[in-house]
Amino acid sequence: MPVAARRTEPELFAALIDRLADVSADYLARQIGAGVEAVQIFDSWSGVLPPQEFERWCVAPLARMLARLRAMAPATPVIAFPRGAATQLGKFAGIEGISAIGLDTAVEPRMAAAALPARLALQGNLDPLALLAGGLPLDEAIDRVLDGFAGRPHIFNLGHGILPQTPIEHVERLVARVRGD
Repeated sequence: MPVAARRTEPELFAALIDRLADVSADYLARQIGAGVEAVQIFDSWSGVLPPQEFERWCVAPLARMLARLRAMAPATPVIAFPRGAATQLGKFAGIEGISAIGLDTAVEPRMAAAALPARLALQGNLDPLALLAGGLPLDEAIDRVLDGFAGRPHIFNLGHGILPQTPIEHVERLVARVRGD
């Protein structure tokens, strides 16, 4: 079903989204039952929706998914990663059951730290290209992330996946810097 169906067939699209939320919650509950200690929900399309549709197609389905998941696994930490959500991050922060919010590279750490509730851990948001580059660009990017999230719960991570051609030496440097070695 094309994404345009949210406008051309909204009832059908809503039914599909509801079904995906339920199935995803069940899947995550099975992962938790198998021993995972935390789960992350990626919303890769959140950044492409107009603000007036964000609530309907991102926030409400995630709230539905979390309510269902929390009924089955109330204590497991849940990280929500609304890729590209930018100014809509506050709406995600208000969803009951989220433990942390993952941030992509477009989010300024200081802004996110100031705007989002202190009860939430923030995850991210090193640019994978800085990791690829290494050297001074990597060090500056690491410092930007660490400084921006200082004083609040933070999970150091990339703003999006590691690039396959990234030298392992750069990853080792990153880990050493973050650990303070």
